[in-house]
Amino acid sequence: MLIHGAWLNSRSWEAFKARYEAKGFTVVTPDWPHDDRSPAELRHAPDPQLARTGQKAIIDHFERIIRALPEAPILIGHSLGGVFTQHLLDRGCGVAGVAINPAPTPGVPLGPHAIVSALPIFTDLFSWRKAKVMSRRFFETRFAQTAPKDRATELYDRYIVPTAGRVYWDGVTGASGRIQWNNPDRAPLLLIGGDLDLIADADMTRAIYRKQTRAPSKTDLKIFEGRSHWTCMDAGWEAVADYALDWAVANARPARA
Repeated sequence: MLIHGAWLNSRSWEAFKARYEAKGFTVVTPDWPHDDRSPAELRHAPDPQLARTGQKAIIDHFERIIRALPEAPILIGHSLGGVFTQHLLDRGCGVAGVAINPAPTPGVPLGPHAIVSALPIFTDLFSWRKAKVMSRRFFETRFAQTAPKDRATELYDRYIVPTAGRVYWDGVTGASGRIQWNNPDRAPLLLIGGDLDLIADADMTRAIYRKQTRAPSKTDLKIFEGRSHWTCMDAGWEAVADYALDWAVANARPARA
């Protein structure tokens, strides 16, 4: 199961999904609630319920999907999806997890890049009840600053969707709930960061890793050099995709009935 983050929907996993399916895996890429249309449609007319959707509702949504699957999945999440992956593992879901460029996670101090990147949300005091849209300038300079500049418009149009400002406020207030760092039942977890990430600082990923090592299950860290927050779609994304899957397959615990 591939879990997308803020500002994106399941389309953002199209390359990972195709690559993993070519290796013989069944891959599911659920959308967040109210995100299940094309990015162009979502930007034009976001579902009014999106603005009222918080982190806990999204995590509950993914847990229901996981519990209904015929077998426990490997969970791979990007950005806020990497936070949800940690919450889901803490709930006993999944045989292994990978959090790629995880967004601010409860109990871990914000990195300076994460603070700066969140300012467009937090400087709007009413954003907690709005569906916000990322500016094209923010996309080009912080979210995907390593993407080809001549393709920025194309990439934005293909992938970027509105996101509930509430998910940012939930991250600050802890409304998503705590993670039990020493959870004895947590499946193995890999944290992946990028040293050029201007959304989720690599140092923040390292701090999450240190917290997660309190659990007895295997916990590893990989920081990719020269990679930004756009790492799952940037040039060389295959290396990230293969590293994540190979680690998860090698370290997955036996599936439970």
